[in-house]
Amino acid sequence: MPIGIPWFLFQKKRQMERNRRIIGIQFRDALVSVMTNLKAGYSSENAFIEARRDMILLFGKKSLIAHELSKVEKGIRNNVPLEKIIYRMGRETGNSDIQDFAEVFAVAKRSGGNMTGIIEKTIAVISQKVDVEKEIDVLISAKRMEARIMNMVPFFIIFYVGLTSPGFFMPLYHNVFGIILMSICMGVYIFAYLLSERIVNIDV
Repeated sequence: MPIGIPWFLFQKKRQMERNRRIIGIQFRDALVSVMTNLKAGYSSENAFIEARRDMILLFGKKSLIAHELSKVEKGIRNNVPLEKIIYRMGRETGNSDIQDFAEVFAVAKRSGGNMTGIIEKTIAVISQKVDVEKEIDVLISAKRMEARIMNMVPFFIIFYVGLTSPGFFMPLYHNVFGIILMSICMGVYIFAYLLSERIVNIDV
């Protein structure tokens, strides 16, 4: 039971990492829509507002990017500078690519830079990063599956022995030495699990 809280926090961290990757991919597609809108003559603010509608059609109303772009639209309507809204999006989602884009976008907006060129460059950089992540996932997918299986093996062994030889583990759970020994084993298992997760999850 005491392991439940750290396990919950660990799974929450993993979910945040998944969301960070997903929002990065979806933000790239949103920028494609923004670039198209800019070429059609929209202002930067209206281009992002129109991009939200495109993302709803592409990913659905409940998608991460649709949710974030709705915040962008609300901020624009409240006269908050667009670059600040985008930077806040990157900070809240933990995606460094969005934050970097917001900083470059702010400089270009102040100096009158080429917005479409900046967005095209950003799309290319994010696309390259996504491609590298996909290649890495393909290369280590087998090892990741092996790690998942190995992490479950101890529980299958305990279940099998406990089922076929009732009482075999009784000495390990009903005396002080056995409890200490199994607690140490649990600690080693948790360390090995976290280490395997760290090895098979490579950040780009």
